[in-house]
Amino acid sequence: MRSTCLVAALAGLAYAVPSPAPQDINFLEIEAEDAPTVTGPTVEAVSQPVSYNEPAAKASAAAAVLDDLSSPSKRGLAKRGVNDPCSPQPDGYGPKPAVDTAAAFLDFQTFHDTANNAATPQGYQRSFVDLKASVNANSYMGLYTFKTYDTIKCQQLCDAANLCTAFNIYFERDPTLAPAEACPKPSSFTNIKCTLWGSGVTTEAAVNKGQYRRDFQVVIAGSNGYTKDNPPSAQPGFDGPTEFGGAINAPGSYIGQKYFPGVYDAGKCAGACQATTAYDKRHPRSDGTYDACQFFNAYLLSKNNVPEGTYCSMYTKSWGKQYSTNYGQYRGSDYYSVSSSYGYTLNPQDPGHI
Repeated sequence: MRSTCLVAALAGLAYAVPSPAPQDINFLEIEAEDAPTVTGPTVEAVSQPVSYNEPAAKASAAAAVLDDLSSPSKRGLAKRGVNDPCSPQPDGYGPKPAVDTAAAFLDFQTFHDTANNAATPQGYQRSFVDLKASVNANSYMGLYTFKTYDTIKCQQLCDAANLCTAFNIYFERDPTLAPAEACPKPSSFTNIKCTLWGSGVTTEAAVNKGQYRRDFQVVIAGSNGYTKDNPPSAQPGFDGPTEFGGAINAPGSYIGQKYFPGVYDAGKCAGACQATTAYDKRHPRSDGTYDACQFFNAYLLSKNNVPEGTYCSMYTKSWGKQYSTNYGQYRGSDYYSVSSSYGYTLNPQDPGHI
């Protein structure tokens, strides 16, 4: 039989923290996983359509569980290309101040009025309004550039994208030419950008205040964030989702956990649960019994209110909301919080014996 912790294969690695108690947040696994290298749009991007594949992510999650029981592997993303020096940049349909400086852009009243008067789409809550920074987080999904500041259009793009649960719309001061040695500080124009996210968006996650491209200063204004009200999707072969207050902290039947940085996707937990059962079924006890994953708890784990990824806890029996009492934990001065916590129960139940 495998260990009660799915990261048993990592137990030989040295960490400066103690092993977690069952059902506590497993910080060892969180550190062992590669965080996404893309946590927001690249500074020169004007379009990055959503490409998240939910079935493929579920299959990948199941494979990752089996990898944990043998030897873990690390993955990365290829670096993106850059624009040719001094090449004209696309779009730039937004308004701009008469004075072409970053300070004038940040103070431009039109941006503030537009953000404060923007409509909140039905089924969403406004998470923040009129910030001078955009969201940067593990759950980045895609980018679109608009001709107008249109929260409804951004909402429609989010609704059309599987697992999109929030969006951020903002004005960005961008160069008309790709800054280079021959054109280090070109004139500016304004892009209106809509970014999609596979988690809620928060003020704490709005940390991208811009950057320099050569001598040109990119800045952001009128940044609004909106988060969807609805629960995660149903999963084939499971009843649910059942909404919880915090994470499950049950008196028994816990068999392990798995953490997936990036987009909040309960389907990854379903894949992990099914893979755990399949592994145990291939490695039964001498009497033919095995630990079947009959229930899992999926939730969004955030660090200091910035979304990090999907956390999955697995059990051999289902548990109710009265056991969802783990709302978060401190690690040093950092607070890891639980949100969007839901339970799924296998139907029909696995017999747990050969």
